[in-house]
Amino acid sequence: MEPMKTAEIEELVEALAAGLDRALSLEDLDGALVAYSRDQPLADSVRVNFLLSKKVPADVSAWQLRHGIAAAVRPVVVPANAELGMLGRVCVPLLVRGFRVGYLWALQGTQDESPAEILGALPAVRTQLDQLAGMLLDTNTAESEHRRQRESVFLAACAADLAAVEDIADWPQIHATGPWHVATLLHPPAVLPTDGGELLQRIAALQATVGIDAARFSAGTDTHAVVLLRDSPGRLVHAQVLDRYSAEVARRGGTLTRPDLMGVSEAFHDLRCLPEAYAQSRKAVQAAAVDGRLGAVAEYRRVGVYQFLAAASRNLAPVESVYFTELAEFDGNRELMPMLELLYDTDGSVQDVAAALHLHRSSIYNRLAKIRDVIGADPLGGQVRLDLHLAMKADRWSRRPRI
Repeated sequence: MEPMKTAEIEELVEALAAGLDRALSLEDLDGALVAYSRDQPLADSVRVNFLLSKKVPADVSAWQLRHGIAAAVRPVVVPANAELGMLGRVCVPLLVRGFRVGYLWALQGTQDESPAEILGALPAVRTQLDQLAGMLLDTNTAESEHRRQRESVFLAACAADLAAVEDIADWPQIHATGPWHVATLLHPPAVLPTDGGELLQRIAALQATVGIDAARFSAGTDTHAVVLLRDSPGRLVHAQVLDRYSAEVARRGGTLTRPDLMGVSEAFHDLRCLPEAYAQSRKAVQAAAVDGRLGAVAEYRRVGVYQFLAAASRNLAPVESVYFTELAEFDGNRELMPMLELLYDTDGSVQDVAAALHLHRSSIYNRLAKIRDVIGADPLGGQVRLDLHLAMKADRWSRRPRI
């Protein structure tokens, strides 16, 4: 955790402790100590050991979990345990838009004291508790061991590890929530940090999906982020997730030279189809990276010929079109080929192409005539058009980001 953030969290915990007049400790989801109040002298043996070891012992953790803190969304009273040397406590789950980020513990004063006084004082510090939760989300959540392990299992499932697929099928946020689809999010590779890319992707994906009910889980690799989404008509959530992802990457040092992109798979009902859906989403975002006409959110079913190119890319040689090669060599100023590709992409409407390029229609016809002279064939003829159009897309596909 960044030193500045640590200091801010410690200061806020001290302020909360003063307001509640209680000894407080703050732990992350792995049971590691994040911060504690220093001005309250009251402590039992569990608190003393926790502050020294910085980690909740297994027997204490079992006692706390037994009282339901892992699923709680409201404060939980955890009674005293004489065998553990433990006074009663109130556990305050810290959540951000429904996402659990840690626990704040308030110690009861004596063995006989009721927790009612603590519970009654909590509403008055709700704003500070929410602020503390936000700080935790912004710092250590994505780096927690629990989160890292789950992301590792999720990515293994995406890579067709059947044991991992079976594992994630039992996760509460995924179990029986289908149908699903997969989204792959991509930041322009040229501007990603030289190190720490995986953590950036993990944090950005996490922040982009917190509080979004359709988002079932997210993970990050060193080049891209992956999100499992519950499928629904319209899929309006895509733009929201992508906007939040972009904002998070930019806030953490990414320089936006072109829009961030999302590739979206087909829907599926069986988690055994997750690896294929993940592959589809990667291919869709790769296509969007090389062809701006597909938009910032590219659905696999709409990427057209890139589906074919992706399927063939393992054995795909450099573009082997005589027409394309001749035209590319002649068109050093990139005057003819962009115009021709736009003409192909817009169903042969000379008027639309002229308007898009701010040219007169006669200029388009003149360029078509020049192309005809260069290649010795009509670029609008059926077979020649298919050859050239496919070669143009294959040339784009060859420049895709490798993810």
